Amino acid sequence: MSEAYAPPFRMTEEIAYRMTEIGELVGRLSVDPTLSLTPKLRKETRIRSIYSSLAIEQNTLSLSQVTDVIEGRRVLGPPDDIQEVKNALEAYRQMEYLDPCSVDDLLSAHRLMMRGLIDEAGAFRKGQVGIFSDGQMIHKGAPPELVPGLMAQLLAWLRDAPAHPLIKSCVFHYEFENIHPFMDGNGRMGRFWQTLILQKWQPVMAWLPVESLIHERQGEYYATLSEADRHNDATGFIAFMLRLISEPLRDICNRQLQDVVNNVANNVVDQNAKTLLMILRERPNASARELAPLVRLSARQVQRILAALQADGRLIRHGSPRGGYWEVLGESPHPSG
Repeated sequence: MSEAYAPPFRMTEEIAYRMTEIGELVGRLSVDPTLSLTPKLRKETRIRSIYSSLAIEQNTLSLSQVTDVIEGRRVLGPPDDIQEVKNALEAYRQMEYLDPCSVDDLLSAHRLMMRGLIDEAGAFRKGQVGIFSDGQMIHKGAPPELVPGLMAQLLAWLRDAPAHPLIKSCVFHYEFENIHPFMDGNGRMGRFWQTLILQKWQPVMAWLPVESLIHERQGEYYATLSEADRHNDATGFIAFMLRLISEPLRDICNRQLQDVVNNVANNVVDQNAKTLLMILRERPNASARELAPLVRLSARQVQRILAALQADGRLIRHGSPRGGYWEVLGESPHPSG
């Protein structure tokens, strides 16, 4: 990156569409009082985030084992894997206090994340690193002497650029992995920092553990990151990450909408049921066909509501379908006329 850093990406129709979509979805979720992040939900989300991010890094502990470590229970497993979970928990606990544009906070978070695992925890690397696959180097990090300057430029861009936080979070993620500023822990730190940027933008994003989404599509994530690295163009990676973020938000909003529709329908049915009970108190001999026009429903709809009221114990039928009568629960029986 040069002094006047310009992110290597192009604004495409898909990126613009995803940004607008995510903004609208987040807006809908932000005004919903039922989506307040309770301590229990925050804890569950944090556990999923830690498990997923470490699983991507080949941590062998299961979700239940990660939960046990976080709960303070004894777990039999590789000591380093257990230490990774404890470290990540401390880092995530500090997330709300971190400034995503601060190099000191970045180093502090890395120190927490990698404590007891590497000697260079909390410090930029002094040596060369690379990413290997099947014995072949597929990515070479920036020269170590350039790392502090490159990270300072990236964090300054994150702080000052007029770009949307969604774009900033994805660009940071891409560039961070490209620079590879630490001897180890770059993957988990890149995901952690994107989550931090998103949550600082909109607190409701705490519902959305980016780490879990990436874990579910890990192969596509690495392929897209590698393709962006090969062409020095983050456009495809940004589009991928925005798709990753938008899909679960859309699912949550769709579930909300369906709940609203169901509640409205249930309220309508309940109101119709109350109206039928009121009429039957006065006209216990009325048939479904006679009741239908009074509540502006079909006879079949009335029959379904009457059956539901009987099943709920709110209505009892005495006698035959033709000569019998209805008893509303709590009312004295009426003789058939």
